[in-house]
Amino acid sequence: MSERATIRVYRYRLYPTKPQEAAMFETLRLTRTLYNAGLEQRIAAYRKQGKTVTAYDQQKELTALKAECPEYAGVYSHILQDTLDRLDKAYKAFFSRIKRGDKAGFPRFKPAQRWNSFKFKEVWDRKKGQWLSPGKPVDEGRRINLPKIGAVKCKFHRPLEGTPKTLQIVLDVDEWYAVYTCEVPVNPLPVSGSGVGVDVGTRYFAITSDGEFVENPRHLGKSLKKLRVQQRTVSRRKKGGNRRKKAVRLAAKTHRKIRRQRQDFHHKTARKLVSVHDVIAHEDLKVGNMVKSNLARSISDVGWASFFQILSGKAASAGRKVLPVPPQYTSQRCSKCGHICRENRNNEVFRCVSCGHEDHADWNAAKNILARALPSGDNGNGGTYAVA
Repeated sequence: MSERATIRVYRYRLYPTKPQEAAMFETLRLTRTLYNAGLEQRIAAYRKQGKTVTAYDQQKELTALKAECPEYAGVYSHILQDTLDRLDKAYKAFFSRIKRGDKAGFPRFKPAQRWNSFKFKEVWDRKKGQWLSPGKPVDEGRRINLPKIGAVKCKFHRPLEGTPKTLQIVLDVDEWYAVYTCEVPVNPLPVSGSGVGVDVGTRYFAITSDGEFVENPRHLGKSLKKLRVQQRTVSRRKKGGNRRKKAVRLAAKTHRKIRRQRQDFHHKTARKLVSVHDVIAHEDLKVGNMVKSNLARSISDVGWASFFQILSGKAASAGRKVLPVPPQYTSQRCSKCGHICRENRNNEVFRCVSCGHEDHADWNAAKNILARALPSGDNGNGGTYAVA
Protein backbone atom coordinates (compact mmCIF):
# COMPACT_ATOMS: atom_id res chain seq x y z
CA MET A 1 0.00 0.00 0.00
CA SER A 2 1.24 3.51 -0.83
CA GLU A 3 2.46 5.73 2.03
CA ARG A 4 -0.09 8.33 0.95
CA ALA A 5 -3.00 5.89 1.00
CA THR A 6 -5.18 4.48 3.74
CA ILE A 7 -7.69 1.66 4.09
CA ARG A 8 -11.37 2.58 4.17
CA VAL A 9 -14.39 0.30 4.58
CA TYR A 10 -17.69 0.74 2.71
CA ARG A 11 -20.77 -1.14 3.88
CA TYR A 12 -23.86 -1.55 1.69
CA ARG A 13 -27.19 -3.25 2.36
CA LEU A 14 -28.02 -6.29 0.22
CA TYR A 15 -31.51 -7.45 -0.74
CA PRO A 16 -31.15 -11.06 -1.98
CA THR A 17 -34.00 -13.08 -3.43
CA LYS A 18 -35.07 -16.19 -1.55
CA PRO A 19 -32.96 -18.55 -3.75
CA GLN A 20 -29.98 -16.21 -3.41
CA GLU A 21 -30.39 -16.01 0.36
CA ALA A 22 -30.62 -19.81 0.53
CA ALA A 23 -27.33 -20.03 -1.41
CA MET A 24 -25.72 -17.51 0.97
CA PHE A 25 -26.85 -19.47 4.03
CA GLU A 26 -25.50 -22.65 2.43
CA THR A 27 -22.17 -20.91 1.82
CA LEU A 28 -22.04 -19.94 5.50
CA ARG A 29 -22.79 -23.53 6.53
CA LEU A 30 -20.15 -25.06 4.25
CA THR A 31 -17.42 -22.58 5.15
CA ARG A 32 -18.11 -23.06 8.88
CA THR A 33 -17.91 -26.84 8.41
CA LEU A 34 -14.62 -26.41 6.51
CA TYR A 35 -13.20 -24.20 9.28
CA ASN A 36 -14.09 -26.74 11.97
CA ALA A 37 -12.73 -29.63 9.89
CA GLY A 38 -9.51 -27.72 9.31
CA LEU A 39 -9.16 -27.04 13.04
CA GLU A 40 -9.78 -30.71 13.84
CA GLN A 41 -7.16 -31.72 11.26
CA ARG A 42 -4.55 -29.43 12.82
CA ILE A 43 -5.26 -30.68 16.33
CA ALA A 44 -5.11 -34.33 15.28
CA ALA A 45 -1.89 -33.89 13.28
CA TYR A 46 -0.15 -32.28 16.23
CA ARG A 47 -1.37 -34.83 18.79
CA LYS A 48 -0.57 -37.92 16.71
CA GLN A 49 2.53 -36.84 14.78
CA GLY A 50 3.72 -33.63 16.43
CA LYS A 51 3.26 -32.00 13.03
CA THR A 52 2.08 -28.46 12.30
CA VAL A 53 -0.30 -28.21 9.35
CA THR A 54 -0.14 -24.89 7.46
CA ALA A 55 -2.83 -23.03 5.53
CA TYR A 56 -0.97 -23.85 2.30
CA ASP A 57 -1.08 -27.57 3.12
CA GLN A 58 -4.81 -27.44 3.72
CA GLN A 59 -5.57 -25.31 0.66
CA LYS A 60 -3.82 -27.87 -1.56
CA GLU A 61 -6.44 -30.41 -0.47
CA LEU A 62 -9.41 -28.30 -1.62
CA THR A 63 -9.45 -29.91 -5.09
CA ALA A 64 -9.73 -33.36 -3.54
CA LEU A 65 -12.40 -32.08 -1.15
CA LYS A 66 -14.55 -30.83 -4.05
CA ALA A 67 -14.25 -34.20 -5.77
CA GLU A 68 -15.27 -36.08 -2.63
CA CYS A 69 -17.94 -33.60 -1.47
CA PRO A 70 -19.63 -32.14 -4.58
CA GLU A 71 -21.50 -29.49 -2.54
CA TYR A 72 -18.22 -27.61 -2.10
CA ALA A 73 -17.98 -27.19 -5.88
CA GLY A 74 -20.87 -24.75 -5.49
CA VAL A 75 -18.70 -22.39 -3.40
CA TYR A 76 -16.29 -19.95 -5.08
CA SER A 77 -12.69 -21.09 -4.59
CA HIS A 78 -11.46 -17.82 -3.01
CA ILE A 79 -14.11 -18.14 -0.29
CA LEU A 80 -12.82 -21.60 0.64
CA GLN A 81 -9.22 -20.40 0.61
CA ASP A 82 -10.07 -17.44 2.83
CA THR A 83 -11.80 -19.75 5.33
CA LEU A 84 -8.53 -21.62 5.85
CA ASP A 85 -6.65 -18.31 5.97
CA ARG A 86 -8.94 -17.24 8.84
CA LEU A 87 -8.07 -20.43 10.69
CA ASP A 88 -4.37 -19.76 10.10
CA LYS A 89 -4.73 -16.21 11.45
CA ALA A 90 -6.45 -17.58 14.56
CA TYR A 91 -3.51 -19.91 15.13
CA LYS A 92 -0.93 -17.17 14.60
CA ALA A 93 -2.81 -14.87 16.99
CA PHE A 94 -2.87 -17.72 19.56
CA PHE A 95 0.91 -18.16 19.41
CA SER A 96 1.58 -14.41 19.46
CA ARG A 97 -0.49 -14.12 22.67
CA ILE A 98 1.57 -16.91 24.22
CA LYS A 99 4.75 -15.10 23.22
CA ARG A 100 3.54 -11.85 24.82
CA GLY A 101 2.50 -13.67 27.97
CA ASP A 102 -1.19 -12.83 27.56
CA LYS A 103 -4.10 -15.18 28.13
CA ALA A 104 -3.73 -17.60 25.21
CA GLY A 105 -7.27 -18.57 24.14
CA PHE A 106 -6.85 -21.57 21.81
CA PRO A 107 -8.89 -21.37 18.54
CA ARG A 108 -12.40 -22.73 19.06
CA PHE A 109 -14.79 -24.71 16.92
CA LYS A 110 -17.39 -22.33 15.48
CA PRO A 111 -21.12 -22.80 16.13
CA ALA A 112 -23.58 -21.30 13.66
CA GLN A 113 -24.15 -18.29 15.96
CA ARG A 114 -20.47 -17.33 15.71
CA TRP A 115 -20.06 -17.66 11.95
CA ASN A 116 -21.79 -14.90 10.02
CA SER A 117 -19.59 -13.97 7.03
CA PHE A 118 -17.63 -15.18 4.03
CA LYS A 119 -15.06 -13.30 1.99
CA PHE A 120 -13.88 -12.82 -1.59
CA LYS A 121 -10.11 -12.20 -1.35
CA GLU A 122 -9.73 -10.32 -4.65
CA VAL A 123 -12.21 -8.09 -6.47
CA TRP A 124 -9.89 -5.85 -8.53
CA ASP A 125 -7.38 -6.60 -11.30
CA ARG A 126 -4.50 -4.20 -10.61
CA LYS A 127 -2.74 -4.86 -13.92
CA LYS A 128 -5.79 -4.11 -16.06
CA GLY A 129 -7.34 -1.61 -13.65
CA GLN A 130 -10.77 -3.21 -13.76
CA TRP A 131 -13.21 -5.28 -11.73
CA LEU A 132 -12.88 -9.03 -11.41
CA SER A 133 -16.04 -11.11 -11.32
CA PRO A 134 -16.62 -11.11 -7.52
CA GLY A 135 -18.24 -7.93 -6.24
CA LYS A 136 -18.48 -6.26 -9.64
CA PRO A 137 -21.37 -3.75 -9.81
CA VAL A 138 -23.77 -4.73 -12.58
CA ASP A 139 -27.18 -3.64 -13.86
CA GLU A 140 -26.14 0.05 -13.81
CA GLY A 141 -24.85 -0.24 -10.25
CA ARG A 142 -28.06 -1.63 -8.80
CA ARG A 143 -26.63 -5.11 -8.19
CA ILE A 144 -23.33 -6.78 -7.44
CA ASN A 145 -22.11 -10.05 -8.91
CA LEU A 146 -21.46 -12.86 -6.43
CA PRO A 147 -20.08 -15.95 -8.21
CA LYS A 148 -22.08 -19.15 -7.57
CA ILE A 149 -24.84 -17.02 -5.99
CA GLY A 150 -25.95 -14.50 -8.63
CA ALA A 151 -26.45 -10.78 -9.17
CA VAL A 152 -27.71 -9.55 -5.79
CA LYS A 153 -29.58 -6.27 -5.39
CA CYS A 154 -27.43 -3.75 -3.53
CA LYS A 155 -28.18 -0.27 -2.18
CA PHE A 156 -25.14 1.89 -3.04
CA HIS A 157 -26.05 4.81 -0.76
CA ARG A 158 -22.66 6.41 -1.44
CA PRO A 159 -20.06 5.86 -4.17
CA LEU A 160 -17.06 3.58 -3.73
CA GLU A 161 -13.72 5.43 -3.65
CA GLY A 162 -10.18 4.28 -4.31
CA THR A 163 -9.14 0.77 -5.30
CA PRO A 164 -11.34 -2.09 -4.03
CA LYS A 165 -9.31 -4.88 -2.41
CA THR A 166 -11.69 -7.38 -0.78
CA LEU A 167 -15.40 -8.02 -0.39
CA GLN A 168 -16.97 -9.60 2.67
CA ILE A 169 -20.62 -10.70 2.79
CA VAL A 170 -21.95 -10.31 6.33
CA LEU A 171 -25.18 -11.51 7.96
CA ASP A 172 -26.20 -9.06 10.71
CA VAL A 173 -29.06 -10.82 12.58
CA ASP A 174 -31.53 -10.86 9.65
CA GLU A 175 -29.92 -8.37 7.26
CA TRP A 176 -27.22 -8.99 4.65
CA TYR A 177 -24.42 -6.51 3.89
CA ALA A 178 -21.62 -6.18 1.34
CA VAL A 179 -18.48 -4.81 3.01
CA TYR A 180 -15.82 -3.51 0.60
CA THR A 181 -12.28 -2.79 1.79
CA CYS A 182 -10.71 -0.09 -0.39
CA GLU A 183 -7.30 1.53 -0.66
CA VAL A 184 -8.02 5.27 -0.73
CA PRO A 185 -5.53 8.13 -1.26
CA VAL A 186 -5.03 10.36 1.76
CA ASN A 187 -6.87 13.67 1.38
CA PRO A 188 -5.20 16.00 3.92
CA LEU A 189 -7.29 18.71 5.53
CA PRO A 190 -5.85 22.23 5.77
CA VAL A 191 -3.45 22.74 8.68
CA SER A 192 -5.28 24.28 11.63
CA GLY A 193 -2.34 24.77 13.99
CA SER A 194 -4.33 23.20 16.81
CA GLY A 195 -3.62 20.27 19.12
CA VAL A 196 -5.99 18.77 21.69
CA GLY A 197 -5.83 16.30 24.56
CA VAL A 198 -8.82 14.03 25.17
CA ASP A 199 -9.62 12.43 28.52
CA VAL A 200 -12.34 9.76 28.29
CA GLY A 201 -14.62 8.70 31.11
CA THR A 202 -18.00 7.26 32.06
CA ARG A 203 -19.65 10.35 33.56
CA TYR A 204 -18.68 12.39 30.50
CA PHE A 205 -17.74 10.48 27.37
CA ALA A 206 -14.84 12.85 26.65
CA ILE A 207 -13.35 16.03 28.03
CA THR A 208 -10.96 17.98 25.82
CA SER A 209 -8.05 20.21 26.84
CA ASP A 210 -9.84 23.21 25.30
CA GLY A 211 -12.71 22.82 27.77
CA GLU A 212 -15.36 20.89 25.82
CA PHE A 213 -17.38 18.34 27.80
CA VAL A 214 -18.98 15.65 25.60
CA GLU A 215 -21.97 14.04 27.30
CA ASN A 216 -22.12 10.26 27.62
CA PRO A 217 -25.25 9.12 25.70
CA ARG A 218 -25.49 5.82 27.69
CA HIS A 219 -27.07 3.85 24.85
CA LEU A 220 -26.98 0.53 26.72
CA GLY A 221 -28.30 2.03 29.94
CA LYS A 222 -31.34 3.50 28.17
CA SER A 223 -32.25 0.13 26.63
CA LEU A 224 -31.35 -2.02 29.64
CA LYS A 225 -34.94 -2.44 30.87
CA LYS A 226 -36.10 -3.60 27.44
CA LEU A 227 -33.16 -5.99 27.14
CA ARG A 228 -33.83 -7.54 30.53
CA VAL A 229 -37.40 -8.32 29.57
CA GLN A 230 -36.30 -9.85 26.26
CA GLN A 231 -33.56 -11.94 27.86
CA ARG A 232 -35.96 -13.25 30.51
CA THR A 233 -38.28 -14.27 27.68
CA VAL A 234 -35.42 -16.16 26.03
CA SER A 235 -34.62 -18.00 29.27
CA ARG A 236 -38.25 -19.14 29.64
CA ARG A 237 -38.50 -20.56 26.12
CA LYS A 238 -37.73 -24.21 25.46
CA LYS A 239 -34.30 -24.76 23.87
CA GLY A 240 -34.46 -25.66 20.19
CA GLY A 241 -38.00 -24.35 19.76
CA ASN A 242 -39.13 -21.79 17.21
CA ARG A 243 -40.49 -19.48 19.92
CA ARG A 244 -37.05 -19.36 21.56
CA LYS A 245 -35.39 -18.61 18.21
CA LYS A 246 -37.82 -15.74 17.68
CA ALA A 247 -37.10 -14.37 21.18
CA VAL A 248 -33.34 -14.63 20.58
CA ARG A 249 -33.73 -12.74 17.29
CA LEU A 250 -35.65 -9.90 19.01
CA ALA A 251 -32.95 -9.54 21.68
CA ALA A 252 -30.26 -9.57 18.97
CA LYS A 253 -32.05 -6.76 17.12
CA THR A 254 -32.05 -4.65 20.27
CA HIS A 255 -28.31 -5.25 20.70
CA ARG A 256 -27.80 -4.32 17.04
CA LYS A 257 -29.65 -1.03 17.51
CA ILE A 258 -27.51 -0.18 20.56
CA ARG A 259 -24.35 -1.02 18.63
CA ARG A 260 -25.37 1.16 15.70
CA GLN A 261 -26.27 4.08 17.98
CA ARG A 262 -22.87 3.81 19.65
CA GLN A 263 -21.01 3.64 16.33
CA ASP A 264 -22.91 6.65 14.97
CA PHE A 265 -22.00 8.64 18.07
CA HIS A 266 -18.34 7.57 17.82
CA HIS A 267 -18.13 8.53 14.15
CA LYS A 268 -19.65 11.98 14.72
CA THR A 269 -17.47 12.72 17.75
CA ALA A 270 -14.30 11.57 15.96
CA ARG A 271 -15.16 13.58 12.83
CA LYS A 272 -15.61 16.73 14.91
CA LEU A 273 -12.18 16.32 16.53
CA VAL A 274 -10.39 15.49 13.27
CA SER A 275 -11.93 18.42 11.37
CA VAL A 276 -10.64 20.95 13.94
CA HIS A 277 -7.31 19.64 15.29
CA ASP A 278 -4.02 18.63 13.64
CA VAL A 279 -2.92 16.54 16.64
CA ILE A 280 -5.22 14.55 18.94
CA ALA A 281 -3.78 12.92 22.05
CA HIS A 282 -5.50 10.38 24.27
CA GLU A 283 -4.52 7.94 27.01
CA ASP A 284 -3.22 4.56 25.86
CA LEU A 285 -5.78 2.59 27.86
CA LYS A 286 -5.83 -1.21 28.22
CA VAL A 287 -9.60 -1.43 27.88
CA GLY A 288 -9.59 -5.25 27.93
CA ASN A 289 -8.20 -5.20 31.46
CA MET A 290 -10.46 -2.38 32.62
CA VAL A 291 -13.70 -4.21 31.78
CA LYS A 292 -12.87 -6.75 34.51
CA SER A 293 -13.60 -4.12 37.16
CA ASN A 294 -16.90 -3.27 38.85
CA LEU A 295 -17.42 -0.63 36.13
CA ALA A 296 -17.48 -3.28 33.39
CA ARG A 297 -20.97 -2.43 32.09
CA SER A 298 -20.32 1.33 31.99
CA ILE A 299 -16.95 0.88 30.26
CA SER A 300 -18.45 -1.50 27.70
CA ASP A 301 -21.26 0.96 27.05
CA VAL A 302 -18.97 3.89 26.19
CA GLY A 303 -16.82 1.71 23.89
CA TRP A 304 -13.47 3.49 24.18
CA ALA A 305 -11.54 0.92 22.12
CA SER A 306 -13.96 1.26 19.20
CA PHE A 307 -13.84 5.05 19.44
CA PHE A 308 -10.03 5.18 19.39
CA GLN A 309 -9.98 2.88 16.35
CA ILE A 310 -12.49 5.06 14.48
CA LEU A 311 -10.59 8.20 15.48
CA SER A 312 -7.29 6.78 14.18
CA GLY A 313 -8.89 5.79 10.87
CA LYS A 314 -10.44 9.20 10.28
CA ALA A 315 -7.21 10.95 11.26
CA ALA A 316 -5.17 8.84 8.83
CA SER A 317 -7.58 9.68 5.98
CA ALA A 318 -7.35 13.39 6.78
CA GLY A 319 -3.58 13.55 7.30
CA ARG A 320 -3.96 14.22 11.04
CA LYS A 321 -2.04 12.64 13.94
CA VAL A 322 -3.44 10.61 16.83
CA LEU A 323 -0.96 10.12 19.66
CA PRO A 324 -1.66 7.62 22.49
CA VAL A 325 0.22 8.58 25.66
CA PRO A 326 0.94 6.68 28.92
CA PRO A 327 -1.98 7.21 31.31
CA GLN A 328 0.05 7.17 34.55
CA TYR A 329 -0.61 10.15 36.88
CA THR A 330 -2.50 12.27 34.33
CA SER A 331 -5.31 12.68 36.87
CA GLN A 332 -2.94 13.45 39.81
CA ARG A 333 -0.53 15.86 38.09
CA CYS A 334 -1.09 19.60 38.24
CA SER A 335 -1.23 21.04 34.73
CA LYS A 336 0.20 24.35 36.02
CA CYS A 337 3.16 23.45 38.25
CA GLY A 338 3.58 19.73 37.50
CA HIS A 339 3.25 18.60 41.13
CA ILE A 340 2.05 14.98 41.41
CA CYS A 341 0.09 13.96 44.48
CA ARG A 342 -2.90 11.70 45.13
CA GLU A 343 -4.44 14.36 47.37
CA ASN A 344 -4.60 16.77 44.43
CA ARG A 345 -7.78 15.10 43.16
CA ASN A 346 -11.02 14.83 45.08
CA ASN A 347 -13.64 13.23 42.83
CA GLU A 348 -14.36 15.81 40.08
CA VAL A 349 -12.43 18.65 41.73
CA PHE A 350 -8.70 19.11 41.22
CA ARG A 351 -6.95 21.35 43.76
CA CYS A 352 -3.16 21.34 43.74
CA VAL A 353 -1.74 21.13 47.28
CA SER A 354 1.46 22.78 46.05
CA CYS A 355 0.42 25.83 44.02
CA GLY A 356 -3.31 26.00 44.82
CA HIS A 357 -4.40 25.66 41.18
CA GLU A 358 -8.06 24.60 41.01
CA ASP A 359 -9.79 23.02 38.02
CA HIS A 360 -12.22 20.31 36.95
CA ALA A 361 -10.29 17.08 37.48
CA ASP A 362 -10.96 15.66 33.99
CA TRP A 363 -10.17 18.95 32.28
CA ASN A 364 -6.87 19.09 34.14
CA ALA A 365 -6.15 15.51 33.02
CA ALA A 366 -6.88 16.41 29.38
CA LYS A 367 -4.33 19.24 29.56
CA ASN A 368 -1.74 16.83 30.97
CA ILE A 369 -2.46 14.37 28.14
CA LEU A 370 -1.79 17.04 25.53
CA ALA A 371 1.37 18.22 27.28
CA ARG A 372 2.63 14.63 27.54
CA ALA A 373 2.01 14.00 23.82
CA LEU A 374 3.82 17.12 22.60
CA PRO A 375 6.05 18.39 25.41
CA SER A 376 7.96 20.70 23.06
CA GLY A 377 4.83 22.61 22.11
CA ASP A 378 5.12 21.51 18.48
CA ASN A 379 1.76 20.65 16.91
CA GLY A 380 3.37 18.18 14.50
CA ASN A 381 2.81 20.39 11.42
CA GLY A 382 5.33 23.16 11.92
CA GLY A 383 3.08 25.24 14.20
CA THR A 384 2.62 25.42 17.93
CA TYR A 385 -0.18 24.75 20.35
CA ALA A 386 -1.03 26.31 23.67
CA VAL A 387 -2.32 24.49 26.72
CA ALA A 388 -5.28 26.44 28.08
